[in-house]
Amino acid sequence: MKQKTNTTIAVNRKARHEFFIEDHFEAGIALEGWEVKSLRAGRIQLDQGYILLKNGEAWLFGALITPLQTASTHIHPDQQRSRKLLLHARELNKLIGQVERKGYTLVPLTLYWKNNRVKLELGLAKGKKLHDKRASEKEKDWERQKQRLFKKG
Repeated sequence: MKQKTNTTIAVNRKARHEFFIEDHFEAGIALEGWEVKSLRAGRIQLDQGYILLKNGEAWLFGALITPLQTASTHIHPDQQRSRKLLLHARELNKLIGQVERKGYTLVPLTLYWKNNRVKLELGLAKGKKLHDKRASEKEKDWERQKQRLFKKG
């Protein structure tokens, strides 16, 4: 049996800078036909996206999917509509508990293809303070510096 690889569509780079990601979940996403076509063309922005839990369901807000010019003429696409995330009930209950009781935030991390389906990796996150962001910047700079020194030696 041939193993398929996951192909990344979009990455939310800002999320790892703004938040400490403590846990990862994989969710399906309910899309319309024109949205899937736009995703194949790579026309999505996740950096303004966020996830809210309403009535025991998870929803993706603020993610911008730009429609293709060749989209059907009888459809009036809404670029920033809310999209339902498909999670198991057990996962949803865990997320609801963490978000409501412990003050976590749900952040979209990456959007990718898995077996011809669109999946969204979401992270259970805590916000970083300004000094935390500075510390992680210093750490990244130090890692880069070490790599340069090893290359020379």
